[in-house]
Amino acid sequence: MEALEEISNLAALEISELKYELQTIICGTGKVSYGDTIQAATRYLRRSKSSSSPSEGAKHFKNEETARLIKWIETQHLWYSVDLSLFVSEGAEQKVYLNNEKEVLKLNDAIYYTSWIDYFNNLLLNNYFFPDTAYELKGFYKDNGTLYAVVKQDFIKEDTPTSLEEVKTFMKLNGFINIRNNDYHNPELGIILEDLHDENVLTRNGSLFFIDTVFYIEPSFWQIEKIDKILWKKSS
Repeated sequence: MEALEEISNLAALEISELKYELQTIICGTGKVSYGDTIQAATRYLRRSKSSSSPSEGAKHFKNEETARLIKWIETQHLWYSVDLSLFVSEGAEQKVYLNNEKEVLKLNDAIYYTSWIDYFNNLLLNNYFFPDTAYELKGFYKDNGTLYAVVKQDFIKEDTPTSLEEVKTFMKLNGFINIRNNDYHNPELGIILEDLHDENVLTRNGSLFFIDTVFYIEPSFWQIEKIDKILWKKSS
């Protein structure tokens, strides 16, 4: 029983350490691929926080946040030019353009998110969990009054249709439980990952490439209860 308890404690400690690492990345102090500009944008939005809140009206809050983000974009000279003739495809949340033979540019208006901060958190989590398809925030683009983040990503050409059962197995091995359709939840981390259908997860050379992720952070993401209990037990 003691051995099983020790194994359980070690597992809990590893999860808590992972959670803490992710928290530092989201807070802007931890390092992750292409994180600097994303974290800088998030820090600015947090510092210049609006007097309104999402609960007072999601649209009003998002509009105020967008206005503040535009001020930061202008001071940082982050407007980015996009060659619209290189259009590839369009989904509900983003438009895709070729950048060159090996890269694409994606324009995302953060429509799936209550706030731009939530969208930036999604980019950071993607870059941590899936560094092979990391997003680099190149700047921002405005079209017909809509603000888009412009992110660069490696172009992945699949050579085999993706098996959703393989995706499910891969996610389960990494602590993410399939909760409905193509949506997953890691209850220990407090993270939800949605929309992992076979157009958002591609297969090449036997490996899965997650090219379009939709991460959400739950309130429990910020709680680290087990590690305190474990460390207290070890010291007592």
